[in-house]
Amino acid sequence: MRCSPVHLRCISVVVFLSVTGTLAADPYIFFDWTVSYLTASPLGTRQQVIGINGQFPGPILNVTTNWNVVMNVKNNLDEPLLLTWNGIQQRKNSWQDGVLGTNCPIPAGWNWTYEFQVKDQIGSFFYFPSTNFQRASGGYGGIIVNNREIIPVPFARPDGDVTLFISDWYTKSHKKLRKDVEGKNGLGPPDGIVINGFGPFPYTRELASNAIPFGTINVEPGKTYRFRVHNSGIATSLNFRIQNHNLLLVETEGSYTVQQNYTNMDIHVGQSFSFLVTMDQSGSNDYYIVVSPRFVTSVKASGVAILRYSSSQGPALGPLPDPPAELDTFFSMNQARSIRLNLSAGAARPNPQGSFKYGQITVTDVYVIVNRPPEMIEGRLRATLNGISYIPPSTPLKLAQQYNISGVYKLDFPKRPMNRHPRVDTSVINGTFKGFVEIIFQNSDTTVKSYHLDGYAFFVVGMDFGLWTENSRSTYNKGDAVARSTTQVYPGAWTAILVSLDNAGMWNLRIDNLASWYLGQEVYLSVVNPEVDMDSSENSVPGNSIYCGRLSPLQK
Repeated sequence: MRCSPVHLRCISVVVFLSVTGTLAADPYIFFDWTVSYLTASPLGTRQQVIGINGQFPGPILNVTTNWNVVMNVKNNLDEPLLLTWNGIQQRKNSWQDGVLGTNCPIPAGWNWTYEFQVKDQIGSFFYFPSTNFQRASGGYGGIIVNNREIIPVPFARPDGDVTLFISDWYTKSHKKLRKDVEGKNGLGPPDGIVINGFGPFPYTRELASNAIPFGTINVEPGKTYRFRVHNSGIATSLNFRIQNHNLLLVETEGSYTVQQNYTNMDIHVGQSFSFLVTMDQSGSNDYYIVVSPRFVTSVKASGVAILRYSSSQGPALGPLPDPPAELDTFFSMNQARSIRLNLSAGAARPNPQGSFKYGQITVTDVYVIVNRPPEMIEGRLRATLNGISYIPPSTPLKLAQQYNISGVYKLDFPKRPMNRHPRVDTSVINGTFKGFVEIIFQNSDTTVKSYHLDGYAFFVVGMDFGLWTENSRSTYNKGDAVARSTTQVYPGAWTAILVSLDNAGMWNLRIDNLASWYLGQEVYLSVVNPEVDMDSSENSVPGNSIYCGRLSPLQK
């Protein structure tokens, strides 16, 4: 674990434990994190943000495939908290997922210890607070899962590793924003774009007069760096680019990709990408790192940081590198289709990524999930998937399932939209263990939506504009579609995924755009192993579980 020496609370200790007299192959690593409010000025206005161990963004969780993470989290906020680990699959262990369907939130002033294994995964991910709209105030940080030494990485070892969080940003607090969302005001446009919590470099006279702190990335000429870029924002698709430098895409959310150069990349809410960037310019001056909003026209300024060669003698020159046409969703979709899985590379296991022939597996279930714009339901503004706006019960679904508490949820989420009035309900998808499911996301709203599924990586096999039909399957990529956990669905368009339900648990499927999620555009997928099988049965309920709702009497 790489920790800054000035952040002494970023504690990590790696311990190899002996199990039944033998040396365990999978070490344990221990962390102690405190989540609290900090004061910062990302866009020049002093405001309250959420930090971890005094850092905003939070510390990077740097581990290796199959390591066991023991994370003690102290909640020093004034409201309940959960951290979720976006893209970490929590094999057989949805108890650690950190969402309201699996965990009671950590009360203010309490601490709770997560314990999970990064089983059979590699790649770039991030964590964030999953409740109370808190992600709008920060609380996020990076997750790096390194290859084991016995598994070769499909590129030369980079000379350095850089994590970037790109985000839309609001100067209102998360508490005010969630009230706006609950009412009819909505979020409105963000106040700006931040990079690693910093506002834009003053590339215009107006910005120069604001004296906003900006970020700088220091590099050496001729060296190659791995840039892990996460859209940790709450609403806005963003375009990422570096002046005069190519972005060689090598990985996204745990999958090594076919290596292709891009001059820019659209990164949607909740998505993570890894690029190799070689410092192949003269280095006599600085260069712009630019993040600009996509498909909106009302954001005040792009996010701009500085790439600084050690040989630099002056500031960045010229205008910012051009973005794609602002409202061009066709360009963005074609770019997304160009991202392919590297079939020959190993990842968490020695066998190549392409050895799982997903295109040859028979589909056992099909879901067409349609999201609609927010509407008034039972006197409140809500948003729906297939006509149902999810409402979290006071007792988490997973605990209700474990203790056979009836009436908390229903296994009746419809496979297609039904011809009935929209309603608020706690409806759950009844998944079949080891089934192979096709899910089509149809976006009937006017903005890009990011769908995320906990517990799995899915294959993004197709996307197009218009309504999905049975004939749309003829366009599916059945050979080298990228596997990831978050995919975009463009307005008036569909995206199709295939997923193997080999991970028993209660898993959250949501729209990652925060207002949509908050207003009810989520559902849980229940996957139960009907047999007692030591290799695939779920972990038992943790001994330190927090109990709430109808199980509150069990709380020690």
